Amino acid sequence: MTLPLADALKGRLIVSCQAPPGDPMRHTDTLVRMTLSARAGGAAAVRVNDPEVVAAAVAAVDLPVIGLWKDGDSGVFITPTVRHALALVDAGAAVVAADATARPRPDGSTFADLVEAVHEAGALVMADVSTFDEGREAAEQGADLVGTTLSGYVPGSPVQSAPDLALVADLAAALTVPVIAEGRVATPAQATEALAAGAHSVVVGTAITAPTALTAAFVAGLDGRGDTVG
Repeated sequence: MTLPLADALKGRLIVSCQAPPGDPMRHTDTLVRMTLSARAGGAAAVRVNDPEVVAAAVAAVDLPVIGLWKDGDSGVFITPTVRHALALVDAGAAVVAADATARPRPDGSTFADLVEAVHEAGALVMADVSTFDEGREAAEQGADLVGTTLSGYVPGSPVQSAPDLALVADLAAALTVPVIAEGRVATPAQATEALAAGAHSVVVGTAITAPTALTAAFVAGLDGRGDTVG
């Protein structure tokens, strides 16, 4: 990993500026405005889905853009092939984030193939993993950063409601590449705990950039309040 980018991310916040399919926020201009808001709030980088949005964000905000391409909704769907990865590089992503779990990739390639192609194209790779073994293997295959993004979302990883700080700590102790805490970081206190556990930096998405999900959480809370009036 190039030292300037590592230094820029050290101990700082990366904001995931995404919206799921069908969400009113899923519009390129809206997502770019999210990246601008993240920058105004002090983010060190942004994580953005889809080459079109990546290109627009790169043009609009002077922060490193971590690009990914979600294609599908099951199995390996975060930047699943070399073709997806290179499209993100062409769009201007400084870092390509990709699923680095042990599951088979739809084009029959390996994560190592993706890393090699992205490096040859001049960008870096963030490995999204779910377990310690996956993180270690991703680093051995050349990943420049390793993120705990998929812990709790892939069979074989622990299902929990909070960040997987144990995985963060284990990876940080074992790897020489930066470990990025991502997944279910809901409060500034949890982000601070992730850094204390050894994370190089922290990604936060839903807690900052998902008004639909946040509204639904409040509505669900109110719906469960009971019949007491007072």
